[in-house]
Amino acid sequence: MTLNEFDIWYRARYRQTSSALLAVILGLSDLLGVMLSFGTGFFLVNLYDLSVINFKSFVGYWPYLPIFIIIFQIFRLYPGISLAPAEELKNFTIASLIAHGGIIISRFIEDREFDAISAAFIISFIVSCYILLVCRSCTHSFLKRIKLKGIPAVIFGSGPAGTMIVDRLLANRKMGYVPVLILDDDPASGDFYREIPIIHDTGLGYEIVKRFNIKMAIIAMPELERTGASWPLKKSITSFRYNVLISDFSGISNIWMSVRDFDGVLGLAASHRLKMPWNLKIKRFVDLFIVIFGGSLILPFLLFIALLIKATTPGPVLYKHNRLGLNGKTIGVYKFRSMVIDAEERLKKMLEDPKIREEWEICHKLKDDPRITPIGRFLRRTSLDEFPQIINVLKGEMSLVGPRPVTEDEVKKYGDDFNRIFSVKPGMTGLWQVSGRSDTDYRDRVIYDTYYLQSWSLWLDLWVLYKTSGVVLKGKGAY
Repeated sequence: MTLNEFDIWYRARYRQTSSALLAVILGLSDLLGVMLSFGTGFFLVNLYDLSVINFKSFVGYWPYLPIFIIIFQIFRLYPGISLAPAEELKNFTIASLIAHGGIIISRFIEDREFDAISAAFIISFIVSCYILLVCRSCTHSFLKRIKLKGIPAVIFGSGPAGTMIVDRLLANRKMGYVPVLILDDDPASGDFYREIPIIHDTGLGYEIVKRFNIKMAIIAMPELERTGASWPLKKSITSFRYNVLISDFSGISNIWMSVRDFDGVLGLAASHRLKMPWNLKIKRFVDLFIVIFGGSLILPFLLFIALLIKATTPGPVLYKHNRLGLNGKTIGVYKFRSMVIDAEERLKKMLEDPKIREEWEICHKLKDDPRITPIGRFLRRTSLDEFPQIINVLKGEMSLVGPRPVTEDEVKKYGDDFNRIFSVKPGMTGLWQVSGRSDTDYRDRVIYDTYYLQSWSLWLDLWVLYKTSGVVLKGKGAY
């Protein structure tokens, strides 16, 4: 494709190249989230005592709303392009804490007392961390539905790295960038990749910026790290206001990497955070706090499920299955029983069918498993069958978030990655579950678990727990 042909193609599809529209839409979404948080805090305090606070008075604090947006902007939440989910949660939490804290402190300085309204704002902060994420998720879904295309980006390179970036950007519009052009000097790459035009001239950067005002370039040419870029290519790349280099560090996917300078040589520093004793203590404390506090709230519901199982099917309420956990140690993982009591014997007969055996070999699960009881099918669809694993968390055998514990037969599926992945405690939920759950094969599980190990933070754990609640409610990929 020639540049003039691209001109016609591009102008027929794209009119804006700025992130301003996206930032405005997200800002309005966040305003709604903050208002809902205010309303929740005031409502709960008012519900506790109708005389202590006027629920409608929360409207009087709306003038504070612009301050939230300003603080969110300071924490790089607009337009939030390519912001990792865990970092987005972290920035929202800290920014919301500062804004709510400012309101509470200013009221205390003025009135010299801590009153019901201040308590309402504390509740507002706590719920805001969840509400803001929900509003953002709904907004991104809305943007995808109305087909707001995002911010145009030019991709340098049509090789494996370049096509991978195009695939990822097209698959996940939440990243904010949309590929509109690929530049590559190799004529064998053709004229299009997934309907994205390819021009065989990497020196066109200046002309593209001048004509179309495209500001972002993504350089997916790992060979440049070894050979260096020619002067025309360097000039072409630096014509763009922003550019991102996709590095050729295979197997490394750490979002918390930092740059180190070794006398002019670039280095990327990373650490295995789950090997640090202090981080392990923090993770353990959060696990216990959530399990004890949350478990006490849902205990009546869990007892109801236990009675329902006992009343509808013969056999025990809980099922204990041997799995491999930390460092390959065998642990007994608890679940609400969702199968008939002779499930193992039935499975052996079922695996004589080649089609059933093939499905079992892929995920060690069957979509249409006749061994599952009627109540068990509901429990599995909602993942309520796994709630008794809080016992394993209390015993210190599992964590709330981590790689899922596996059976002896599954070890070979992980290959050489098994010892590395299970150098940490297994979890009740994990990245692969919120990304696909039972629809995810073992290759993808290794990728997700590796990303989790290399990028762990408390914020990532909290984000996975947030996503788990949504996935469970939808019943996506569970069986």
